[in-house]
Amino acid sequence: MFRYFGYGSNMDITSLRAKGVEPRSSERAVLRGYRLRFNVHHFFRHEGGVGNVEPSGERAHRVLGVVHECEDAHLSLLDAAEAYGHGYDREEVIVETSAGPISAIAYVGIPSFLDERCLPTRRYLNIMIKGAVNAGLDASYIEELRRHPLHASRDYPPFVPPAGVFPRFTAATLADHPRCTSLWGSVFDMSGARWQHDFLKGFFGGKDMTLFHLKRLDTSDGRESIEDIKRGRLSEVQRRCLTAFLHEYDHEYEYVGHFDYE
Repeated sequence: MFRYFGYGSNMDITSLRAKGVEPRSSERAVLRGYRLRFNVHHFFRHEGGVGNVEPSGERAHRVLGVVHECEDAHLSLLDAAEAYGHGYDREEVIVETSAGPISAIAYVGIPSFLDERCLPTRRYLNIMIKGAVNAGLDASYIEELRRHPLHASRDYPPFVPPAGVFPRFTAATLADHPRCTSLWGSVFDMSGARWQHDFLKGFFGGKDMTLFHLKRLDTSDGRESIEDIKRGRLSEVQRRCLTAFLHEYDHEYEYVGHFDYE
């Protein structure tokens, strides 16, 4: 067993479950002498910045969050979700709980992934606020989150694949191409992606990532399925999310084919 201090989207149990982590217990906690930042830039431009904690040297500064007691097998799942060793490092911190101070691990942004211009998206902040409310964090802290400036969103037109004849992939044939990934019917080659995406080549490679993104929406209830995608049972919010990611995938990677869910 290990204790994990979640201060961002992982305060929310639904968000944790989407990453395969089901904690044994969860309780609110305070990390003193640190400040909450959103300066870890997301892999994709339209997703702005995500949470980080930085020591301030001031005891009055604090970051509120949730300590989850997790199975040892869940550490590798958290490492994958938080891009351990690439976007985030792991640090041991002391947090205050109702039972007194305890030790827990926290994910802290790696300097090469920090960008002080970053702001959180509405989606990301909504997940944080939901987790904070459900955990019973201080109302003043939640109000601070509600008032935080947001990353500027943009509208994306429908995604149109490039003209030409392209191969069709299935889940089985995509798995044979570890540098390719698919999203909502389109397949992309990640081989030439910038260095920041090296981690995703192993995480996304050979897999369809449509459900991955749907389950990270602030509207997700964790019950989205491949059958929903196959039958087109997607809400307007879900469609807008996938359309945005299709454009961003197309910007970062090379379109190479169609994906068949059947």
